[in-house]
Amino acid sequence: NEKELQDVVKQQEEKMMQLIDKSGEVTVLKEEVFQLKRSLQRAETEAKVLWEEMREQRPKEDTVYVQERVLQQQEV
Repeated sequence: NEKELQDVVKQQEEKMMQLIDKSGEVTVLKEEVFQLKRSLQRAETEAKVLWEEMREQRPKEDTVYVQERVLQQQEV
């Protein structure tokens, strides 16, 4: 009985360690998803500003102006 109990305890410890490892992986993946969402949001904002610039068909503007518009839109 004692041997069986030790085996069960050992199995439970192994399962707990696996869960801890998976929990760490989930945390890392959540952070990656967060960063990807942020990058996507920035890209969408930049695309929106550039699309507006194209629609207005302004004469060629310097890149500084467009970058300022992108930053302004991101702050909103």
